Amino acid sequence: MTSTSANNKRIAKNTLLLYFRMLLMMFIGLYTSRVILDKLGEVDFGIYNVVGGFVTMFSLISGAMTTATQRFLSFEIGKGENGDVKGIFSTMLMIHIFLAIVIIFVGETVGTWFLNSYMNFPLDRYGAANWVFQFSLLVFVLNVVNVPYNGALIAYEKMSAFAYFSIIDAVLKLAICYVIVITPFDRLIVYAALMAVVQIALIAAYYLYCRKKFSECRFTGKFNRRYGKEVTSFVGWNLIGSLAGVAKEQGVNVVLNMFFGPAVNAARGIAYQVLGKLNGFVSNFQMAMNPQIIKNYAAGDKEDMYKLVFRGAKLSYILLLILSLPVAVEAPLVLGIWLKEVPDYTAIFLRLAILTALLNTLSNPLIISTHASGKVRDYQIVVGGISLLTLPIVYVAFKLGAEPYYAMVIAFAVEFVCHITRLYMLERIMDFPMVKFLKSVTIRVYIVTILSVVLPVLAYSEINMVVVRFFTVCILSVLSTLILGYYLGFNKHDREKLREKVVGIMRKKFKRNNK
Repeated sequence: MTSTSANNKRIAKNTLLLYFRMLLMMFIGLYTSRVILDKLGEVDFGIYNVVGGFVTMFSLISGAMTTATQRFLSFEIGKGENGDVKGIFSTMLMIHIFLAIVIIFVGETVGTWFLNSYMNFPLDRYGAANWVFQFSLLVFVLNVVNVPYNGALIAYEKMSAFAYFSIIDAVLKLAICYVIVITPFDRLIVYAALMAVVQIALIAAYYLYCRKKFSECRFTGKFNRRYGKEVTSFVGWNLIGSLAGVAKEQGVNVVLNMFFGPAVNAARGIAYQVLGKLNGFVSNFQMAMNPQIIKNYAAGDKEDMYKLVFRGAKLSYILLLILSLPVAVEAPLVLGIWLKEVPDYTAIFLRLAILTALLNTLSNPLIISTHASGKVRDYQIVVGGISLLTLPIVYVAFKLGAEPYYAMVIAFAVEFVCHITRLYMLERIMDFPMVKFLKSVTIRVYIVTILSVVLPVLAYSEINMVVVRFFTVCILSVLSTLILGYYLGFNKHDREKLREKVVGIMRKKFKRNNK
């Protein structure tokens, strides 16, 4: 078996494991979100989302460190016997411990001050909001220390561990719903405390698993200055990208709170929960693919890396389109079935979030390719700088009287500019075929999207019977995307490869059934 074939088989196996994980989490997650929103109420649910999100604004630094950890570990593993995984791991762990101490100090001073001075909550809920902040900060700090262990799981492609731990996570969150229903205490505080307990248990599980399975995951107390310098340089420039990500997500969430209150935060939070369940299927595929992109680059196999990026971006986009198109068209009905009371703006938030997420699926493999090269300075200055414009543009728009959903419209427009710029910068960094990617991936998938929308939208506008309309929209969405994606999204060579894979899987299944 060739190295490329073995890598593809590993990606497929890991993707299936992660899909199983995602299916379970999706069904339990949608149910628990419905119960929690109903029992907490719109205001408390919005408080939990905005305060928990406010804490993750400290991921400005830890997000860059997470990216660096996965990149450097995967790179060293890709070098084979010449790699120093243990040295990188120990250095990373020491950096993260120092980072956790800094975050505690900043969170307990600046964070607490900002929460009580500028956030917009009902007067009688500031006490509960502070409890949520403390629990969220504790979990976040522990997650920071745990980043090298998570990075090791991804770098070694042990995706089965994610599936097992996620089952535990989903079951425990289901139990939290029961406790929230029967508790006589403040439900928001109890919910935040129990969520913290669940996360702490999972962090401990990841830590113990990595120590047992990977001999390199040992804290030696040694700090390699050369690795520290390389990591610091990589992280330093990636901070621009992390800042842009925080500004787009949590920064915009805080601005929405300042102008419109926690009810709008609840609407946005619900929209992103639904999107998270849909996007999880794609992120699972990309999580299984990312280490191979970095390892191919480390081994000098640029052509294999480019093929993986092209096919991965295209498959990710079409997969998300199949899942999200019926949800986008029937957003009011889906939300109405799921929730007892749907906050205003939730449907339009969800539709615009899906639009942006589709674009992001094309960009993620490109971002990993840039990280693989290690040449991130110019890339982050240009692309990160453009992305940072999202927050000030949104703030000005709200000052001028714009509706809340304009935050999502602006985010999509800025992300589209970033996508084109990202391709240009990648071409400069590693001679990436920018024009070929635009022609064979970006333009193709947008043609598929535009044509796939036509029949479902016509059915939505013309059929009056709700049940008949819903199933018609779902069937037309899936069939349109599959047929158009196959014939217009993929070229002749990709279609042949896809047919070979499908036929191979069917033959194996047929032989197994006849034994």
